[in-house]
Amino acid sequence: MMEILYEDNHIIAVNKTCNEIVQGDKTGDTPLSEIVKAYIKDKYNKPGEVFLGVTHRLDRPTSGVVLFARTSKALIRLNEMFREKSAVSHQPSAITKTYWAIVQGFPKQPEARLENWLTRNEKLNKSFIANPGTKDAKQAVLSYKTLAKGDHYTLLEVNLETGRHHQIRCQLAAIGCPIKGDLKYGAKRSNPDGGICLHARQIAFIHPVKKEPVTIIAPVPKEFLTIFPFLAVSE
Repeated sequence: MMEILYEDNHIIAVNKTCNEIVQGDKTGDTPLSEIVKAYIKDKYNKPGEVFLGVTHRLDRPTSGVVLFARTSKALIRLNEMFREKSAVSHQPSAITKTYWAIVQGFPKQPEARLENWLTRNEKLNKSFIANPGTKDAKQAVLSYKTLAKGDHYTLLEVNLETGRHHQIRCQLAAIGCPIKGDLKYGAKRSNPDGGICLHARQIAFIHPVKKEPVTIIAPVPKEFLTIFPFLAVSE
């Protein structure tokens, strides 16, 4: 059952579960975008094709907030906001995305800003840390802080300054703290649900039409609660 987090005439946000895909791919699995379209068509009894714009994506094993546009005007303006996120900028962004990640071990610094250059291997569908100036390398910047520590894992809050392929997964693995369940980037074992413990917890932005601040929060996934049960209290 799809969980709607926010909905109005211009935008709709849903809580993506791990293993769902946002858009269609070579697997042929039904993407979240088509599920949302069907929901809108049925709820509002819309004839013909339903318009739905994909404004951003989450990796298949990642969970959390996904924002869609219900009108072309909203799509154009949201796309502009997300394009701002793809480049390093010292100006306040019109849109901010906050992630929670459970990582193996404990970062040497409980709070830090990570700056790297990343290259993408499309054949492997994986990103790698590269030297500055490497051909096709893109700058990747994020900041994290520790929210909690367990016996073997750490809960981090991550804020992206850029939006690169597998950026959080690659950069956290590079400091010796791969995300729980993320075998591709060095995790010791998979999660029972096949996902990874990376969750798009919150997205905050200025509404593309109403021009009002909007903050959307996705509930904590069950896999997170098995490691840090106290998180259930915050829901």
